[in-house]
Amino acid sequence: MAAVRAPLLTEARRGFAPWAGLAVLLTLGGMLAATADRWQGGWAETATELHAAVLIAAPAAAAAGCWQGGRERRRRTLELWETAVRPPLARFLVSALPTALWVAAGYLAAAGPALLATWPYALGGAGDGPRLARLPADAAVTAAAVLVGQVVGRVVPWRAAAPLLAVAGYVGLGVPAVADSGSWRHLDPAFMVLDTSVPVWWLPVAMTVWTGGLAGAAVLAYAARRRWTAVLPLAAATAAAVLLTQAGDGLWRTDPLVRRQVCDTSVTPAVCVNARYAGALPQLTDALSDVTGRLAGVRNLPVRWSDRWGGPRADEAGLPSLTPLGWSFVRGRLTDPVMFAWQAVGALQMRGDCPDDDAAYPADDAVRNYLAPQPEQEHFDRLDALGDTRQRAELAERRAARARLTGMGGAERRAWLSAYFAARAACDAKGVPAL
Repeated sequence: MAAVRAPLLTEARRGFAPWAGLAVLLTLGGMLAATADRWQGGWAETATELHAAVLIAAPAAAAAGCWQGGRERRRRTLELWETAVRPPLARFLVSALPTALWVAAGYLAAAGPALLATWPYALGGAGDGPRLARLPADAAVTAAAVLVGQVVGRVVPWRAAAPLLAVAGYVGLGVPAVADSGSWRHLDPAFMVLDTSVPVWWLPVAMTVWTGGLAGAAVLAYAARRRWTAVLPLAAATAAAVLLTQAGDGLWRTDPLVRRQVCDTSVTPAVCVNARYAGALPQLTDALSDVTGRLAGVRNLPVRWSDRWGGPRADEAGLPSLTPLGWSFVRGRLTDPVMFAWQAVGALQMRGDCPDDDAAYPADDAVRNYLAPQPEQEHFDRLDALGDTRQRAELAERRAARARLTGMGGAERRAWLSAYFAARAACDAKGVPAL
């Protein structure tokens, strides 16, 4: 045991292995930093991004293993290495295991800061938190890739084998990862699903057995004295593969938080988000405060703005989309509250599948400009003022409608808006009261 432990420790401390782990850490760290806007604010988005990193980490790990596997050939010490007292499998593991462990540690070391970076900005409410289920399996996948790569490096006497293996691994993982059909895609350890889904509890275990079994079979078939023992890990991998392919899309279920609404009912309409973004609710209510203040006393409004999976119900208006992160929200902050309010007003006006009607456009424009005025509107008006006769006439009509709505008394305006929203709820554009 000591004869094996000492070389393992030497390889782990002074050999190629630490550099391979550092390379994976820096590569994934740079990738995660470059895309931080789209994940640093949601636990589900962070987990999805870390899982997507396997598409880079696994091919890089395979290339590192392949390069390590060809080390003795490059040093011209292969014949000397083969005369060692240790059996071939022990010699292989002494060389391969430190690299596999360091590469897996590099992946986890990149994941740790990403999770910490999400913590201050996470928008999830009660019940949400770090999604750690896939991290151990993804680290195991990178370690398995090292072992397979090392076998390739021992078998293929070519210096270009490592970069070519990385390219082949990237393509081999990338194509199934984005496939729309085929049960075989579920065997891909980099397979991507929406961040509104969560894996069943046994998926990471099955994926670890599948990839680890293949790697173990390759190692035993190459280095074991009794090569038939490769049948054992291959059988385990086959069983895991059958389980994964038979389960298919059942490997994932909709995140329960997506189906749960969290609402602020202190305003009318109420403002609701799904529980994944419950922490954003105060910002959204504040962004819509001018709109809800101007709608006080108005009837025939939707009950709420909802962020409901599958779309709003009949008595609701759709809340402007909060995703993908990096657009409306960056690091937990609403990027453009004015535009968000303008879009929310549009959702109040155009409910369901009501067709557009140009005859109601001046009234629609007046309502939008009263409830959620846009600073850019003057710029667009100036452009229309420079247009042809028709554009100038339409601009004059819109400006007149805005002035009439703004100039109404409070009770008159509430009555007009109540009639307007009643017509809009009934998809009756011709019933929109005149301005």
